[in-house]
Amino acid sequence: MNDFAGQVSKAHQNFSDRNPQSRAYFDDARTVLPGGHTRTVLSHPPFPLLFVGGEGATLTDADGHHYIDLLGDYTAGLLGHSERRVIDAVTTALGRNVSVGGIHPAEARLGHLMCERFGIERVRFTNSGTEANLMAITTAMQATQRSTIIAFLGGYHGGVLYFVSGPAASNAPYDFVVAPYNDLAGTTALIYQHATDLAAVIIEPMLGSGGCVPADPEFLQGVFAAARSVGAVCIADEVMTSRHGRKGLTALLGAQADITTYGKYIGGGFSFGAFGGTAALLDQFDTTPGTGREKIISHAGTFNNNIATMTAGTVVLGEVFTADVAEAHTSRGDEFRVQVADVLGRSALPVCISGYGSMMSLHASATQPANGTQASSRDHALQEMIYFGLLQRGVYTAFRGMMNIGLAHTDDQLSAALDALTETLHELAEN
Repeated sequence: MNDFAGQVSKAHQNFSDRNPQSRAYFDDARTVLPGGHTRTVLSHPPFPLLFVGGEGATLTDADGHHYIDLLGDYTAGLLGHSERRVIDAVTTALGRNVSVGGIHPAEARLGHLMCERFGIERVRFTNSGTEANLMAITTAMQATQRSTIIAFLGGYHGGVLYFVSGPAASNAPYDFVVAPYNDLAGTTALIYQHATDLAAVIIEPMLGSGGCVPADPEFLQGVFAAARSVGAVCIADEVMTSRHGRKGLTALLGAQADITTYGKYIGGGFSFGAFGGTAALLDQFDTTPGTGREKIISHAGTFNNNIATMTAGTVVLGEVFTADVAEAHTSRGDEFRVQVADVLGRSALPVCISGYGSMMSLHASATQPANGTQASSRDHALQEMIYFGLLQRGVYTAFRGMMNIGLAHTDDQLSAALDALTETLHELAEN
């Protein structure tokens, strides 16, 4: 049996030897930034890489190494590192104005594009997916005058809505009940148990941080039906998965949310979040005089409608990542995942892949996970060795195994990534 745990320390040393500039930066950054950065997901031993350049689907680190970027900034980097249509449009817009403290045309243009694209009636913008989910929950609580929120084990809805291994200590102080993902009977039991005070169910149609585990269509449809039967609001977190198909993954799985949250790629590289849904729910934010509403939800934010993001979003949805492009890209991702599975199938190592469309994750496990608990029950040493093996061969993925196909990837780059995976697994199997 392979002793992968015994190989990890050697891999760390090899990584350190190859990346002295990244190490020097990390040591200096730690004197002012706890952990050397401000994104916990980037943390891994012995230290993360320092990137100094990017072009298309290629990244360059401080030590001059070039990588095929197969992470795509955890789905936010869908367009790659040099989408000129977005860069040029934002540059032109910022040449006219930067921060207006008022209304500007790109805001409503992006609103129309989102409503038409995703089949929602109203939308509001935020600065991140985290904020979008917080506001979606607030919307549901105000509409129902209830306080309990059902989330799912393995789920992640932002830095203060974290359930990958249960509720995190840093979570926002809502009354959360954590349900089992892809377990319809267990979830519906909790819905009915909390029926009288259940404000909302919030769910990712595919766990992102939890290992790219898609929801079973019957599970997602059944959860939404049960939630609605007790008067609760159905919230779909599509911050990552709205890239799939023409309207997002929830629609592909045959379900429809009352509120959907968005983020990541729609900002074209700029900070972005949004929540949208039915007029009945979202018009709680309508502050227009004469509406006759007794209660209006306040939603402030200096940069909610910032010119750079709003402009970028109109180009992303209106020109670069149209519904037709999204549909084709989803198919391309499915094809690549099948090719990865073929590579894994030829290896003697217990490694599998899960995902949907252009989002996927490698798992150092013989069995494809059905929920977050199964995804976390893997050979962590082998998982780490795969990460370092791919890095050494010029392929950048998430430390946890996540991979995302972007628009800038060429067929040759994807083929090279498959070769790197083949070589990595062969080397690990032989040692």
